[in-house]
Amino acid sequence: MKASYPIGKFHFEGQMTKTIIEDWIHDIENLPGLLRDAVSDLNDDQLDTPYRPGGWTIRQVVHHVADSHLNAYGRFKLALTESKPIIKPYGQDKWAELPDSKLPVTISLSLLDALHLRLVVLLRTLTPSDLEKIFIHPESGEVSVGKNIGIYAWHGRHHLAHIISLRSSKGW
Repeated sequence: MKASYPIGKFHFEGQMTKTIIEDWIHDIENLPGLLRDAVSDLNDDQLDTPYRPGGWTIRQVVHHVADSHLNAYGRFKLALTESKPIIKPYGQDKWAELPDSKLPVTISLSLLDALHLRLVVLLRTLTPSDLEKIFIHPESGEVSVGKNIGIYAWHGRHHLAHIISLRSSKGW
């Protein structure tokens, strides 16, 4: 298992069935609680431990998930309300160095609770035609709403695996 991609990179080919979309939404719905459980008993020294050499600390990972999923929420809403909007990427590595990434993780965990509640309500109302709507990412091209659901289900599991893998290797 690679420390940088403990569950592998996101890859999906084939038809996005209703069951696949529902499974992805279920993953998104459960992420805040799983993330909270993964960090709930860690002290500050543990939270400030990088998950791999040169990687982010657990604290930064938790704050990154909140940052990233906030951006995703906006991208979903843009794709659903505009015709092929071009979204603005952000420098996630620079965001992870900003002062708010030093805050207690409970701040971002609370944010994720509320954000994912809203996101899941939105995603569960999507029609098949909504899932085909797209936004344009300047670096990766056209991304459908359906594929973006999969990307963010994977993204949450990916970073959760960073934390769980580090805990396991350290015996925490």
